[in-house]
Amino acid sequence: QVQLVESGGGLVQAGGSLRLSCAASGGTFSNSAMGWFRQAPGKEREFVAAITWSRGITDYADSVLGRFTISKDNAKNTLYLQMNSLKPEDTAVYYCAADRTIYKLRTGTIGYWGQGTQVTVSS
Repeated sequence: QVQLVESGGGLVQAGGSLRLSCAASGGTFSNSAMGWFRQAPGKEREFVAAITWSRGITDYADSVLGRFTISKDNAKNTLYLQMNSLKPEDTAVYYCAADRTIYKLRTGTIGYWGQGTQVTVSS
């Protein structure tokens, strides 16, 4: 059974930085894609960033492009999201997700989710 466990969330002032981690276990990810989503109170889930596991091809939402960087450590089966220049509108629960392709992550029913980690950005 695939398990995804996020960590690294917290409270930070506007302009600050956080790095989120997602530890993956229980499956083979060499032919998979992983990504980050977020959901703020009263809003729908929003795509943030994704990466293919084998080649490292990335995709970003326009709202975070230039501020956030998605990366991975294949040996550790760990996904990261480096968040810089944080804004109050970045406040949300951030979720790690995994499926076969970035296209599937963005358009289909996602196969696996983490439990989420809270990111709060104060003004």
